[in-house]
Order: sequence, then C-alpha cells, then structure tokens
Amino acid sequence: MKRPVEVTILGCLFIVAGVASLLYHLLRDPLDLWTLPISLVGMIAIGGGVFLLQGRGWARWLLIVWLAFHVFVSAFHSVSDSLAHVVLLAVVSYFLLASPASMYFSPRDRTKAS
Repeated sequence: MKRPVEVTILGCLFIVAGVASLLYHLLRDPLDLWTLPISLVGMIAIGGGVFLLQGRGWARWLLIVWLAFHVFVSAFHSVSDSLAHVVLLAVVSYFLLASPASMYFSPRDRTKAS
C-alpha cells in the first residue's frame, strides 16, 4: 500500500521539529543541565518521524506518547500552551490512528507491499 499523504506530512513535521529543538537547545546553552534530556526528546521526535515514514506501526504510538508527554510538560507552563498541545495531540492521533493510516500500518497490508 502506498504511504498516505498525512503520514508523510506528519513524519516530516516530526523530523523538522526534532531537528529544530535539538539545534535550538544545543546552540542556546550546551552546558545547561537540561540540555541532554531535552536533546533526547528531540532525537526521539527525529527517530519517530523517520520510522513513521518507513511504515513502522510502533512509531506512530511513540509519537503519540511523545505528544502526550508535551501535554504533561506544558501543563506546568500556561493554559494556552497546554491547550495547543492537547489540540496537536488530538489532531495527530486522529490522522495516525484513522483510516487510511490505520490500514497502512496494519501488518497484513505491510506484507502485501513487500
């Protein structure tokens, strides 16, 4: 099965967001105590986006958990940050879990594509 356009867009967006986060935090203050954990979160976004583009079903769950983590963290900042992340989580979850993405990630269709 051909990769759905929404999976391609989301995969690329997660890669871009991860690279931007990684660069921003490494260039801003590389010796900060939080730079390593924040960098790991950015690398998870990059890896999740790459594996999402490769059609790995676990990658969509990783990215949904990644966004849920951001909802949790943003709850300590402001209501507007939290709401923005909740909306992103809902939209991304919808596009990664609804058809045709659901069919794309199903094991039955993945074996047919090989």
